[in-house]
Amino acid sequence: MADQIRLYGGWRLPRGIGLWGMTGTQTAVLLALLVVVLITSAVDVRGLLYVGPVALVVALATVARWRGEPLLEAIGTAVRWRRGVAGGQTAYTSELVTLHDRHHDLPGLLAPVVILSAEDGDGGHYGLAWHRRSGHLTATLRVAAASTALADGDQVDGWVSQWGAWLAHLGHAPMVRWTTVTVDTAPDPGSTLEDYVTARLDPNAPRAATDLVRELVAVSPAASAAVETRVSVTFDPSRSPEQLATFGDAVAEVGRTLAGLQHSLGSCGLTVLGRASAARLAGIVRVAHDPAARGEVARALAYSPTTGGEADPGALLEPGAAAPLAARERRERYEHDSGTSTSWVWTHPPRQAVTSEVLVPLLAPSRWPKRVSLSYEPYPAAQAAAHLEREVAAADFRQAVRQRQQRPETATDAADRARATQAAAEEAQGAGLGLYSVVITTTVTDPDDLPCAVADVEQRAGASKIRLRPAYWSQAAAHAATLPLGIYLPDAARRRTT
Repeated sequence: MADQIRLYGGWRLPRGIGLWGMTGTQTAVLLALLVVVLITSAVDVRGLLYVGPVALVVALATVARWRGEPLLEAIGTAVRWRRGVAGGQTAYTSELVTLHDRHHDLPGLLAPVVILSAEDGDGGHYGLAWHRRSGHLTATLRVAAASTALADGDQVDGWVSQWGAWLAHLGHAPMVRWTTVTVDTAPDPGSTLEDYVTARLDPNAPRAATDLVRELVAVSPAASAAVETRVSVTFDPSRSPEQLATFGDAVAEVGRTLAGLQHSLGSCGLTVLGRASAARLAGIVRVAHDPAARGEVARALAYSPTTGGEADPGALLEPGAAAPLAARERRERYEHDSGTSTSWVWTHPPRQAVTSEVLVPLLAPSRWPKRVSLSYEPYPAAQAAAHLEREVAAADFRQAVRQRQQRPETATDAADRARATQAAAEEAQGAGLGLYSVVITTTVTDPDDLPCAVADVEQRAGASKIRLRPAYWSQAAAHAATLPLGIYLPDAARRRTT
């Protein structure tokens, strides 16, 4: 008898107390409009001639959706976009001559971010992305995922279970704000293989053999891919249980917390290759803005047997080395140096239970560079139970309203209520609770290839059972969210509204 295929699921959109498929905010707005109309009619019926049309327009704008986004939010985003264009905020140009230090010039949401180098406590150094406005510190771990092709089902189940336990543990780490797993794929530039082979060619070898080897090296990038997986953890030192008097104390506490998280990743089917250095972080940012420099950056970060480390990290840490020379944000794309990028955010997770390999089509390399970032913001363990109880209560309230109105429960509502109850039961047994988000960016060096790259990503997303929405009017922000610098779009949205 064949083994039963293990399925996973449980994702759910938070709904709160919203009625008739709306969010809590939309429901509150409609109820407020209803109260205004009732009060107006009670005071003077003629006032409805003025209040009624306005209330109707606001109600329609609140309920209506445009491309999966609430119409009011879309209108607000468009208005801010127009104001940004008029104010020149969508274009960035690096100055070639300046009278002041420009070590940390990055565009858009990356402007407050500084890449630092910190000691790891074992005689080495690693890179930290310091957000000078929020105080957050982001460290990145380089990992290699074990293949599931030759692993049995029980082992894969163990990896998934341990990964869930690792995420649940984040709810007990007060300093951890969110973590982001990024799979960065691109056609291999060939520089690594070319440098390796060139250094080993025998000058006395037959010319035909040398020419054949060089030809094989020249065509190899078209048939190979560079894949890099990163786990970035963002810390907030202000949430530390212990009072941290200085910035050095904050960095030291981050290093100690990171060490425990790093060691526990080994049981999740990952091999931790080490912490990303400051030069590697700068190189990732450089390649993201200038994909034509991928080979140059790969040479600088290649292993040097002489130093036992990176070949030329200083070249990537020079002033302005990571920042683009020019960038311009368009409605549906982001133009930067030698590349043009398009980004998406997910709107719906898989509706059904899925296998452990559901994201393989999306994460697999393609003809164009692509970064897929999955972020997880953990709820503090002390708040998770209360939040889930509110969600279960809201689902029961919606069910009671339907019964009172003698309306049948839809299949969607029944499944949503079941998932809310299941999540509460799992949390009571020790599971974690958090918010998931996914941001995807694809980059081309020839703008004419962009439609094909867009179609490729959208087809892969469909095969992975997730629904995407282009990050219209927010391309630069989404592009920054896929870099290991601690940019998290929900947090950026919260800061914009406060």
